[in-house]
Amino acid sequence: MATPPRKPLLIWDGNCGFCRMWIARWQRMTGERVDYAPYQIVFSQFPGIPVARFKRSVQLVEAGDRLSQGAEAVFRALAYAPGLGWPLWLYRHLPFFSFASEAFYWIVARNRRLFSLFTRIAYGAHVVPPGDTLTTWIFLRVLGVIYLIAFVSLWAQIAGLVGSHGILPAGAFLDAVRARYGPERYWLLPTLAWFNASDAVLWGLCAAGAVLALVLVAGLVPIAALAGCWVLYLSLATVCRDFLWFQWDSLLLETGFLAIFLAPARERSRPGTDPPAPRSVRWMLRWLLFRLMFSSAVVKIASGDPTWHNRTALQYHYETQCLPPWTAWYMHHLSASFQRWSAIGMFAIEGFAPFFILAPRRIRFAAGLAMALLQGLILVTGNYCYFNLLTLALILLLLDDGVWPLKWRGRAAGRDPLPWRPSGGRWPSWVTGPLTVALFALSLVPLMGSFRRPLQRLGPLPAIYEDLSAFRIVNGYGLFAVMTTRRQEIIVEGSNDRRTWLPYEFRFKPGDVMRRPPFVAPHQPRLDWQMWFAALSEFGREPWYAGFCQRLLEGSRPVLGLLENNPFPTAPPRYLRSMVYDYHFTDAPTRRATGAWWRREVRGPYGPVLTLVDGQLMAFPDRGPGRR
Repeated sequence: MATPPRKPLLIWDGNCGFCRMWIARWQRMTGERVDYAPYQIVFSQFPGIPVARFKRSVQLVEAGDRLSQGAEAVFRALAYAPGLGWPLWLYRHLPFFSFASEAFYWIVARNRRLFSLFTRIAYGAHVVPPGDTLTTWIFLRVLGVIYLIAFVSLWAQIAGLVGSHGILPAGAFLDAVRARYGPERYWLLPTLAWFNASDAVLWGLCAAGAVLALVLVAGLVPIAALAGCWVLYLSLATVCRDFLWFQWDSLLLETGFLAIFLAPARERSRPGTDPPAPRSVRWMLRWLLFRLMFSSAVVKIASGDPTWHNRTALQYHYETQCLPPWTAWYMHHLSASFQRWSAIGMFAIEGFAPFFILAPRRIRFAAGLAMALLQGLILVTGNYCYFNLLTLALILLLLDDGVWPLKWRGRAAGRDPLPWRPSGGRWPSWVTGPLTVALFALSLVPLMGSFRRPLQRLGPLPAIYEDLSAFRIVNGYGLFAVMTTRRQEIIVEGSNDRRTWLPYEFRFKPGDVMRRPPFVAPHQPRLDWQMWFAALSEFGREPWYAGFCQRLLEGSRPVLGLLENNPFPTAPPRYLRSMVYDYHFTDAPTRRATGAWWRREVRGPYGPVLTLVDGQLMAFPDRGPGRR
């Protein structure tokens, strides 16, 4: 050229409809950093390039008369967009990648009509990315609702769980830690309760979290609201210990931490004016969804559990899950072949659908729909608090703004979401880039752990992961690695003479065989859940259980408030015992005849008879059969 172009110039075939679609997409990605022109207009400016070469492939002209073509030209052009330099790096450093990409480019170039059809099928009307500002805005509002549910649910029961007269008093726990550890205790147990762990403060933390969740829903100061919700929920999870160590508590903390860097730094978040969310953070949230779903399939296979391997696990699941609702009774009685095919479908969704998170938009949407349907089925047949809602919120991030009605998009529909364009109110890349790289590296530790592979191959990462574990910003996932095939329930009974025993009825877990199994989600009755785990263990291996029994013998009002009834309204009993029963769903004729949802058989005592001596919990020798 007599006059080299000021900016890189990508020259393409203006008569090719397939080329037109992809040039528009690349132009959106690189913005004003790269110019684009059909060769039919500019070929005369390049007398040294034969027209046949223009027809054969795209040409990229850069400063210094540097000329490249084919896949290399595409990668070099995209490298001008922030965060898209990795394909060019692979092209330069991996000979196989460069060979494969050029071969694929020439296959596409010779079959443009066919690949044009594939493109329309895979992308629909949005080959040019429509942006995801509105989708991100909706996700953050949904996350605010989930935070609100979590805080309010805990607020209603925290005094009975970890209050001063609760099962595991937070104040006494922190005092014991304070007496043993120095300043490192703040790293080992990150919680605001170090300042004060009274009942009023614990209620205040829940209330403050609920208020900040409402602020987030309203779109006000989203970064501050998200950071406050995360700090408060981490503080409560730390002091609640066993009661807030479920996978969905960890998932909420990990999602909430990443969401801090997804939110715009604005006093008021609006989809029409919010800057595009950092691409690296969006991908980390998709990576979190991948780990959550894929790990759930991996742990089932890696555990060696025979019920998963022979696909009979769902014949037990609906009856033996923690808190089955009444719909589980109907699911349990479906045919064995239906349950086997359901297990196959579950493995297909958990094990394969996550890999399509990286696919073109319509294929990605289909994978998201499959995962959403699975979560919907779990939602209507189980009581897993906000877990399914939170998973659906992560699936929401697989969408883009093109799926929403125009009237929803409003001003956002006409917004130009160029990722390169500088925009106020957005986290800088020098913060989000290193952060997401570090979190991705740490996430390999629990992911490899789900395969039950040695972690030494990851070098120092397992040690760093362990050092940061108290903050729960990266976690391992995978539910129901081993299927429970037998439902045992602990029935707690009190007595004043050791002859007449009266049962304590829990609000939600199975007890009275005539009571219909209730729906309780998205609320999670933490004590009822822990009773399910206690029945799978042995007396003495669940430290919180002794505290629960002691509070019943003391007549603790906060703990009694967690139960459905108190058979000793005037004074607490002198003795307490726990009996183990096998529970089974009744069959259809029995339920029609009696109205009973369950049938049960006594197995024996869960532990010794307990009483208080000078305020201390003491055990009587157990004379009954079948002591565990």
